[in-house]
Amino acid sequence: MGTAQTRVVILALTAALLAAVLWTLKYRSSISVIETNQPSPTPAFSPSGGTIPPGPAEETSPPPAPSPEPTQAASPFASPEETRETPTPASENSFVGRLNLIVPVAGVRPDQLIDTFGDARSEGRVHEAIDIPAPAGTPVLAAADGEIIKLFPSERGGTTIYQLSTDKKLVFYYAHLQRYAEGIAVGNRVHQGDVIAYVGDSGNAGAGNYHLHFSISVVADPKRYWEGTNINPYPLLHR
Repeated sequence: MGTAQTRVVILALTAALLAAVLWTLKYRSSISVIETNQPSPTPAFSPSGGTIPPGPAEETSPPPAPSPEPTQAASPFASPEETRETPTPASENSFVGRLNLIVPVAGVRPDQLIDTFGDARSEGRVHEAIDIPAPAGTPVLAAADGEIIKLFPSERGGTTIYQLSTDKKLVFYYAHLQRYAEGIAVGNRVHQGDVIAYVGDSGNAGAGNYHLHFSISVVADPKRYWEGTNINPYPLLHR
C-alpha cells in the first residue's frame, strides 16, 4: 500500500474514533440532565429541628384521633336548681325552744307525762301522739292560741277537735273527748289555757280508759289540715 493510501486510512479511522467519543459524551450528558430535572422529595421536619426522611406512601401514619373533651367540673356558682337539697322532714326539734305549749289537761304536770309517740297500734299503725290519762270530765285546755277549725265525731278518735295555730303552720288534735265545752264552735278563736272540752273514753279508747289523745302535725296547707306530718308532742310539753 502506498503512503498516500495509508494516510487516508489513518484519517478515516481517526474520524470514526472521534465520532464515537463525541456520541458517548453527548449520551452521558443527556442522562445527567434527565436525572437533574427529577423533583426531589421534600424532607419532613421533626419537632427537635432535624429532618425525617420520607417513607413509602403506604407507611404514612394516620392523623391522630381527637382528644376527648374534658369533663366539666361543677361550678361553685351553681344555680339553686343544681344545688337544691332534699327537704328535711318535719321534726319536733325544729320547734323546741320556739313553741311554748302547756299540758292540755287540767292538773297534769309535765313530769307526769309518758312518751307514747312511737307505740304500736292496731292494723300496723304507729301512735304518733301522746296519751294523757285523767279522770272522766277533767277539763281539756287549749295547748296554745289558735282557731277551732273542725269539730268531728270520728270512729277511732270519738269526739274530736282540730285547732289551727296562729301562724297556720300547726294543727293540734284532741281526741276521745267526753264532750265539748259550752260555746265551742268552728271559727272560734281560743287562747292558751281556755277550756275547750272534757276528758272521756269515746271512739276506740275502750270503756273506762279515760285519757286525752293529743297530737301535733305540721301542715303545708291549713285548708288540708288532715295531710300534715305528725311530730312528737312529748319534748314540747315535757319541759
